[in-house]
Amino acid sequence: MALLRRYLHPGSSFQTIRTFSSVRENKRRGLLWKLIVGVSVGLPVAVGVQYAVLAPRERRKMRIVTEGFGRFCRSLSVGVLISVDYWWTTNVTVRGLHESSPSYLTEMSACHQRAAESIVEGALRNGGIYIKLGQGLCSFNHLLPPEYIRTLQVLEDKALNRRYKEVDALFQEDFNKTPEQLFKTFDYEPIAAASLAQVHKAELFDGTPVAVKVQYIDLRDRFDGDIRILEILLDIIKFMHPSFGFRWVLKDLKGTLAQELDFENEARNSERCAVELKHFSFISVPKVFWEQTSKRVLTAEFCNGCKINNVEEIKRQGLSLKDTADKLIRTFAEQIFYTGFIHADPHPGNILVRRGPDNKAELVLLDHGLYEYLSQQDRVALCKLWRSIVLRDEAAMEKYSCELGVKEYFLFCEMLLQRPINMQELGLSNILSQEDTAYMREMASQRFESIMQVLKAMPRPMLLVFRNINTVRSINITLGAPVDRYFVMAKSAVRGWSKIQAERTGMLHRLWVFRWVRTTWESLKFELALRWEMAAMSMTRSFLSLLSYVGLVSVDADLYEYLR
Repeated sequence: MALLRRYLHPGSSFQTIRTFSSVRENKRRGLLWKLIVGVSVGLPVAVGVQYAVLAPRERRKMRIVTEGFGRFCRSLSVGVLISVDYWWTTNVTVRGLHESSPSYLTEMSACHQRAAESIVEGALRNGGIYIKLGQGLCSFNHLLPPEYIRTLQVLEDKALNRRYKEVDALFQEDFNKTPEQLFKTFDYEPIAAASLAQVHKAELFDGTPVAVKVQYIDLRDRFDGDIRILEILLDIIKFMHPSFGFRWVLKDLKGTLAQELDFENEARNSERCAVELKHFSFISVPKVFWEQTSKRVLTAEFCNGCKINNVEEIKRQGLSLKDTADKLIRTFAEQIFYTGFIHADPHPGNILVRRGPDNKAELVLLDHGLYEYLSQQDRVALCKLWRSIVLRDEAAMEKYSCELGVKEYFLFCEMLLQRPINMQELGLSNILSQEDTAYMREMASQRFESIMQVLKAMPRPMLLVFRNINTVRSINITLGAPVDRYFVMAKSAVRGWSKIQAERTGMLHRLWVFRWVRTTWESLKFELALRWEMAAMSMTRSFLSLLSYVGLVSVDADLYEYLR
């Protein structure tokens, strides 16, 4: 009968099988759900427990990994938002408008302002190397829109202030002491906050006032990660814009930037700078106190003064803007053309101005972390190149550009001076006209690939030399361009080359008398050559103008431009 019932109801076995399968499926789903809940709850708990038992430095490394992902996403989002904003503005908002119309200029200005504010916000939130990159953009005031320059200037002396506990923790790691144990007084409120560190005012036990530069505690641990993030971002940019390939620049500067994180190296740089510029009585470099210095803490003499771009304060002190600008240019020209040991980060926050013992301007050089060394061979070529540019010697311009590895010599010379070069005129205005500015911006956009080739061809140290020259140019303009920067640097180039030549010769020529005679003679020859060329050109212009006036020659457009 059982067999008969089973035979009469054949679907019952399949129903039973389906029931068992359903039970097993429910059990699997239950186990999977429990596993998900267990992992989602247990993993954070396990990570939290591990984090709690780790040493403070290991905890910091764990935070850096998490925060690094946040910095990457933040940087990527800023880049995407800026790109979309510019695309929408240029293709939708101002479409059909003439570039000189008020509506076009207003909309583009607003777009520039939004982009600059996004960059500043992203840099301040990310901190560290991102702020340093933003500072570098400030010196390109002849290429970037004014909205960028005004907005990015906040990065010159502003960064994230860290908590008191972080300062104490760093001192414990480096000195096994707190700041109160190391100094007579220590003000935890920073007087300045820069890209890599913040500065505190303190007093040694003998009463000497000092400035204590304290590196952000997590900076050394996150440096490699930040560099990697920037490399990825540059790879993405290059994928979207193939001609924009700046990854090689970051690769070349990685080692140099890493040196900035070693404050003991910065202390040695400052002492070397003081020795090499000691013949300039108007230069002051703060004295380092080594007992209170480590790789992340730098203690130096506290120096008063105003930033070199604070024109009103310089005037209030009764100091001459012309004297200030002249001393600034001579100082860094001496490093570029003679010593070869070049301060690569001379932005206004790193140069203070105060009244010296002679009641004239005295410059205080700060932040010696980023230096570059230019070989003697390259310095000689650069000295001669600068002289040939000022004298408009095109054959020499080509020759010495080639010695520096660059074939497109004229483009290289314009990049070096950061202004157009008119071979028919000897004079070089320190302030660019609207036409000059438009020319430089057009050159930057239209000849971008050629500029990249020039940058790749020249000696790598020249990258930071360019930064130095451009920053000094920017400061000189802020001071009202009271000094002929090109002529002053050309004279320094001639003197530098003369000194190098004297040192290459025998013992007799190394004596200061012979070195002084040779340097003076070369400088005199240069000035005579320049004055003669200017006088000859002036006489030629006057003669041609006279012939044109009496009707003996006709003045076409090219000749009129030459006469003008």
